[in-house]
Amino acid sequence: MGNQVEKLTHLNYAEVPTSDPNGFEPDEDGPRIGVSYIFSNDDDDDEQDDNLDRFSSDSRTVTHEEKPFDPRDELECAIYYREECVYERGGGAAAHSAESLLNKCRPGDLLEFVATGQYPHWAVYVGDFQVVHLHRAEIKNSFLSDVSQGKSGRIVNGLYRYRALPPEVIVRNALDHVGSRDQELYWRNSECFAAWCRFGKREFKIGGEIRIGKQPYRLKLLFSEKKNHVLEFQSLEDVIMEKRRNDQIGKDAVMQELANHLNTTHEIKEEHFVN
Repeated sequence: MGNQVEKLTHLNYAEVPTSDPNGFEPDEDGPRIGVSYIFSNDDDDDEQDDNLDRFSSDSRTVTHEEKPFDPRDELECAIYYREECVYERGGGAAAHSAESLLNKCRPGDLLEFVATGQYPHWAVYVGDFQVVHLHRAEIKNSFLSDVSQGKSGRIVNGLYRYRALPPEVIVRNALDHVGSRDQELYWRNSECFAAWCRFGKREFKIGGEIRIGKQPYRLKLLFSEKKNHVLEFQSLEDVIMEKRRNDQIGKDAVMQELANHLNTTHEIKEEHFVN
């Protein structure tokens, strides 16, 4: 049991469990590496946007049952670069309607639109009721109400612990890339693009980090005060893709995947986790 526990609580990215040992899902026809769609679309549900389509010519529309967004289904998590915490999300963060969100936004704010069973969609508020965002392999300038598509939204400036650029620089970073598409893009998904605009760090870009040596990033999944699980990654963009996948499938599904990995059929026992 000791070796099995150690493997579960200290996996590297290549060893992340899938629900199918062959790396395929019954309802999907694309390959999977670990538990993230590294070379296929990181779809914002029906948007197919978000991830660079350059890695796969297979564009699929994913549909999910529409349910009200419930923040209790979000999995608390933290990202560490070596020993430094660079991202942290607690549970229960409220989301608002697009109309309510407009009253709270300031130029340079990062916005996240969320819905149950869908990938979160990120955007940069640039003023005048408009945002810039990566959508369907193109960076667009759109009205906030159009981007929300009925989803709830929230301001997420504080999730990443990097120092933010001045608001005017953030807005300029976003607007300067409007119209970029396909091979001109340097970001895998809407979150990476929006975060790059605000913080200017190359780690959010494709190939922004050299993938050699020990894996310096850790994603800590927090199921409760006494239960957590750690995965290791070579780059920040890999961590983000896994975190987004967890957001899309929900807390319960992530726990079930880990339970399946230990050949169990019930909830994960406390001794399988690192305190």
